[in-house]
Amino acid sequence: MNFRDRQREEPEINLIPFIDVLLVVLIFVMLTTTYAKFTEIKINLPVANAQIPQARPKEMVVIVSADGRYLVDGQAIEGRSVELLAAALQAGAQGKSDVVVVVSADASATHQSVINVMDASRRAGLTQLTFATQAHDRASVTGQP
Repeated sequence: MNFRDRQREEPEINLIPFIDVLLVVLIFVMLTTTYAKFTEIKINLPVANAQIPQARPKEMVVIVSADGRYLVDGQAIEGRSVELLAAALQAGAQGKSDVVVVVSADASATHQSVINVMDASRRAGLTQLTFATQAHDRASVTGQP
């Protein structure tokens, strides 16, 4: 037997399975593609008639200073206890329960001082509470005048 006379065959890449896989992927992409003209929906939004704005409930501003003192509608509270603050809030509300308490606390005020305002408003029966914030000044952020 003479094996050396035989020529070496070069290996070939069979492209048929590769083409089959590409055709399946192409069909999958074509079936799952969404077109923009099918996703656009033209709608007419409803128009609201402007009505007279309803009267806003009374707001009571409670200012909390950095050292923990309280001011209710500009009137200083003599002590720092929750009971005195609740009594001042109840007197300022004049028996109304729809009064909104606006807490305006100093940035360096303690958390406990703000919690005391929340507790005092709950004791006074005032359940609507909000916090005042101050917007950042663009000049201080960007360095522009």
